[in-house]
Amino acid sequence: MSQAHYRQDGDIAVITMDNPPVNGLGHGLRSGIRDGIARAMADASVKAVVLTGTARAFSGGADIREFNTPAADASPHLLDVIDQIENAAKPVVAAIAGLALGGGNELALSCHYRVGAPGTQIGLPEVNLGLLPGAGGTQRLPRIVGASKALDMIVTGNPIRADEAAKLGYFSKLIEGDFVAGAVAFAREVVAAGAKRPRIRDLTVDPASMPGGAQAFFAAARDQVAKTYVGYPAPMKCLECVEAAAKKPFDEGMKVEQALFGELIDSISSKALRHAFFAERAASKIPDVPDDTPQRAIKSAAVIGAGTMGGGITMNFVNVGIPVTLLEMKQEALDKGLATIRRNYENTAKKGRMTQDEVEQRMALIKPTLAYADLAQADIVVEAVFEDMAVKKTVFQTLDATMKPGAILASNTSTLDVDQIAGFTKRPQDVIGTHFFSPANVMRLLEIVRGAKTGKDVLATTMALSKKIRKVGVVAGVCDGFIGNRMIEQYSRQAGFLLEEGCTPQQVDGAIERWGFSMGPFRMGDLAGNDVGWYIRKRRYLEKPDLRYSKTADLLCEMGRYGQKTSAGWYDYKPGDRTAYPSAVVDEMLVKERARLGVTPRTVSDEEIVNRLVLALVNEGAQLLDEGIALRASDIDIIYLTGYGLARFRGGPMFHADSIGLPKVVEIMKGFEANPQADPDFWKPAPLLARLAAEGKRFNG
Repeated sequence: MSQAHYRQDGDIAVITMDNPPVNGLGHGLRSGIRDGIARAMADASVKAVVLTGTARAFSGGADIREFNTPAADASPHLLDVIDQIENAAKPVVAAIAGLALGGGNELALSCHYRVGAPGTQIGLPEVNLGLLPGAGGTQRLPRIVGASKALDMIVTGNPIRADEAAKLGYFSKLIEGDFVAGAVAFAREVVAAGAKRPRIRDLTVDPASMPGGAQAFFAAARDQVAKTYVGYPAPMKCLECVEAAAKKPFDEGMKVEQALFGELIDSISSKALRHAFFAERAASKIPDVPDDTPQRAIKSAAVIGAGTMGGGITMNFVNVGIPVTLLEMKQEALDKGLATIRRNYENTAKKGRMTQDEVEQRMALIKPTLAYADLAQADIVVEAVFEDMAVKKTVFQTLDATMKPGAILASNTSTLDVDQIAGFTKRPQDVIGTHFFSPANVMRLLEIVRGAKTGKDVLATTMALSKKIRKVGVVAGVCDGFIGNRMIEQYSRQAGFLLEEGCTPQQVDGAIERWGFSMGPFRMGDLAGNDVGWYIRKRRYLEKPDLRYSKTADLLCEMGRYGQKTSAGWYDYKPGDRTAYPSAVVDEMLVKERARLGVTPRTVSDEEIVNRLVLALVNEGAQLLDEGIALRASDIDIIYLTGYGLARFRGGPMFHADSIGLPKVVEIMKGFEANPQADPDFWKPAPLLARLAAEGKRFNG
């Protein structure tokens, strides 16, 4: 069946795109549009054409289901359809509702007229995949909305609403009510007025849209893009295309667009961003939990602990209208937690992103309490108490005795055994791990830990809830640290060894931050609290006495240097200032520790620092995949992109390993194993990594 339906309304042909959910411009739809336009041109009774979609979407652009398949390159290409419409012998009117994004917007720009429904969104978001609009969008949009607005839309990928688009000249008319009937009426007006077929390509970019003149405008824009998008090549190439639109004839500008699009589509950055795009969608798929698995209703929630994590978790629920009962043991702690939540909301209001009424509405959804009995009727309860198994035991035994049947009992533990926690209850099927990342109201990742007895309906409900509260849910199995923290422990161990060998904290942090992490291991430790890692290491020393750690982090904590909260950690801090300043005290401590170990400090390159830290992650990630703790390599990548501050242009640690080749990864690791100061066991390749490298395969497909 055609994905573009053809009908005739008197002398107006109406072509309706029909490729749910958002009219992705796959091969079937491209062919249907082409055939419909050809049919209308061949019918003498047709005087004009209306091209439309649904109330939800004119078109969301390329069909993601075709990515990396032969269908994406099959004729007709989108450019062929665009040329056909633009050069049609009869007027073509785009009737746009819902959204017109990417290729859908480029399709609309090829039409002679555009009419829209109020609330419609118009955009070119290709930059989010490391690409640029490749079907004329960089050349047509500046000609109709001006260089400044087009540049902003294309470089940021941010859409605009119909009312703004209309003011800029994008729409000929906004239509209330039945927008298709309105578009047909508009098409008849066009026919009555002489059936003119204006083409955007024939326009020139308005000089007034380039303040100070083209040269000065683009020079300033180039400086801003270079500062804002470090590591991302697409925004600068988008700028080059818009500049070509302003300075060159249309056909020459199209040559620039096509050449730069070709460069980007083969770039590691774009491949990484496209990998991340698909990985986020894959993370929601659990092999043994079908999409139609029954879910439990979540109409109310409870949170135990009003500290930093508990407050952030509470905000996630009330932000989407789910009321929360917030429990603390002492009134002082409860008051402090509520005050912090209010302050966070009021700071958002001061920035204009929320009204004061909205602040009050959200605060009204929080019911503070000191009594467990007040939690009893909640549909889900999330504990966010101290990371100690004895404390968790008390909490979950109390919840088991308090909560209504069918309530989901969730733990925000970051490292502890969820199966052991579930064992404290008589309902282990209702227990699940929900590991939020700090700050919980900001970070997108939710690591969902599936216990051995966690019910499939509980898992399905929690995954759906993660989406509702605007998190990226990733399933992990039960082990110490789950996926993210188990890997970061090896990364942190290696960072400690680098200090012993001659690095400073600022050298290690600087190297890995320039590579793509928003924060290096030592600045991260100072932010999270070095005492947290110290507590975990003390447990490790008992459990795994043969596992080697650098003692530098313990020495730091013994001096009371816990990080920002004590104004002293790996760095020095000033009151009210989170800037990390190099510390002479830490430098002296490192000199003494190297002398105690008998290590002569050496110069370590940034390349070695990056490889040792990132490949430490990769090797542990391979072990997690082998053990089945992580379902897929792309899940690991998403955890690091959304929870640990790794730039999306890197694609994740496992993608990075694939991009340099697993045989090369093993070769580099063997080189590190030869280091006289190295722990040889650390660099032994995980069995899966060794096997895939030997077979010339990849982690991701």
